[in-house]
This record gives sequence, structure tokens and C-alpha cells, in this order.
Amino acid sequence: MLEIIAIAISLFFAMNIGASGAAASMGVAYGAGAIKKARYALLICAVGVILGAVIGGGEVVKTISSGIIPNSIVTVKIVVIVLASATCSLFLANILGIPLSTSEVTVGAVVGVGIAYNTLYVKSLLTIVSFWIVIPFVAFGIAVIFIKLYHKFKGTKKIGKEGKILTIILICAGFFEAFSAGMNNVANAVGPLVSAGLISVSKGTWIGGIFVAIGALVLGKRVLETNGKKITKFTKVEGILISSTGAILVIISSIFGIPVPLTQVTSSSILGIGIAKNGANVFQKQVVQNMLKIWIISPLVSLSMSYGLVKLFVEDDLYTIIVLLSLLIATIGAISLMKSSRQDQRTVHEDGGGI
Repeated sequence: MLEIIAIAISLFFAMNIGASGAAASMGVAYGAGAIKKARYALLICAVGVILGAVIGGGEVVKTISSGIIPNSIVTVKIVVIVLASATCSLFLANILGIPLSTSEVTVGAVVGVGIAYNTLYVKSLLTIVSFWIVIPFVAFGIAVIFIKLYHKFKGTKKIGKEGKILTIILICAGFFEAFSAGMNNVANAVGPLVSAGLISVSKGTWIGGIFVAIGALVLGKRVLETNGKKITKFTKVEGILISSTGAILVIISSIFGIPVPLTQVTSSSILGIGIAKNGANVFQKQVVQNMLKIWIISPLVSLSMSYGLVKLFVEDDLYTIIVLLSLLIATIGAISLMKSSRQDQRTVHEDGGGI
């Protein structure tokens, strides 16, 4: 019964990966107008994801399945805990329409298990986390520098007509980015199953790729809209830069078996373009603020959930559960107070400071 539950959660998680990270990969082509209808963008995304998973997804599957914690502690029950913790974090982000890294919530859940058992491959984890920090900054920096130089050169040389060739290149770049999502993100859903011996790497990439593609087609429209149209506007040339940068960085990471945050890479490029064109005002947008908060909180949520579930269902440690629940309630209370305080400040400002 547990095996059936583990597989069911894995497939549901794969669909949510499609709705989040995979769908975000085509957001640029959609937002820049290269693809007019969302369903066509998501269809191209689905094809790219399946091909990426089957052709090059194996190395990241191996990292998720055995590169962070020892296989010896991974049981079917642990697989259920890891997948349930990661899925809850990702599902919440999808409801909010926020592009979230599936790699971060999955690795966070695996790390939670490792901490609970006091066994963790720290060196491997530090390598993964360093990639998480560096790659989005690289994408951000490339976007800022390129766009400033491009617009300066365009203004002096009178170039930059955007015709059918740019449209085709942008669609190809979007497909290339979806391909990289398949290489990197499918592992998050099937890696725990491989670790427990429930499925082979080759079958996992096929099945995971198909369900990620289904998730993109069925559930991906909200994240597609967020990444494509709600952060900042960009041209087709800028879109080519975003998708190409993200795809290249993620494919390189995938070759080395490193699970990386594709959505953060793409969104960081978009933010870089927004800053290059409009300054820091882009950070004032509510959707950007929400996105940054969820990027930070979600891995910690999945880590805490998996740690707590291990203590509750494997070790029967009720004391730890009570402490975690208390911290969670205190955190939610603090966030609510901060929101209430900001709302009061806005009200006072709008009323001119009067009583």
C-alpha cells in the first residue's frame, strides 16, 4: 500500500513540477509575443520536457536518489515523507501562481530526512547550494550587462528590427529551456522512487517526463502568465537572452548531476532586464516581492515538514513535533503582524496622517 501511495504522490508531484518550473520555461516566449496563445506555448513546453528527461535526465536522478543521503536509510515510508513534503510546498506556490524551484523543495525535503537521521553528505549538499546561489546571480548579471549594452548599441547604430527570424529564434530558445527543465527537474519527482528501488532510472525519466508534461499542459497557465507578463515587459531579443541563458546554465549543471533552480535562473534574468530598463522599481511590484519570499521560505518549509514527519511517523518523537508546531505558529503570527503593520502604515499614508 505504501508503494502505491509513494508512486501516486510522485506522479502528482511531477504534474506540479510541470505546472511550475516547466511552464515557466516558456513564459518568456509567451510574454514577448512570439507565441500568442498559452496552450501552444505549453504544448511546446511539454514536448521539450519529455525529450530533455529521456535524453539527459539520468545524472540528476542519481544525485537526488543517492547523492545527498545514504540509500541505506531510504525506505518506502521515507520516500512518501520526502515527496509529500516537497509536493505540499510546490502545490502551495502553484495555487499562488508563483514560479518555484522544484529542486530546492525536493533537496530541502531530503535534507530534512538526513538531519533527522544525523547522516548527510555535507560536501555534496554544499556544492548543490553553492550552485543555487551562484547561478541565479550569474543569470541576473548577464541580463543587466547585455541589455544595457544592447540598448546603447541599438540607439547609436539604429539596429534591432524584430521580425519573423527573431520570433523563430525565441521559440527555439524557449524549447531549449523546456528541454533543460526536463533534464533537471524530472529527477525531483522520480529520484526518491529510484532511491528506494521502486523504479529504474530509465523508466523513471520516461514516466516522470510524461507526467511533468501533463502538468504543464493542464496546470501551467498561471505560472506562464506570471513569468511572461506580470514581472516586466520585454522584447523578443531580450526574451532570447533570458531563455538561452537559463537553458545553457541549467544544461551544464545537469550534465554534472546538479539539481538547480531553473525558475530562479529564468526569473533572475527577467528581474535583471527589469532593473536594466526601469531601475530598482521592479522590486516594488507585489508579485516580485511574493516571489522572493516564497523562494526563501519554501525549501525551509519542505525541510521542516520532512524532518517533523520522520520524527512523528518513524521515531514517535512527539516532543520535537510540539516544538516545530510552536515555531510554525509563532512564524505565522509574526508574518501576520508584519502584514497588519504595513497595512496600517498604508492607511495612515493615504489618509494624510490624520486620525
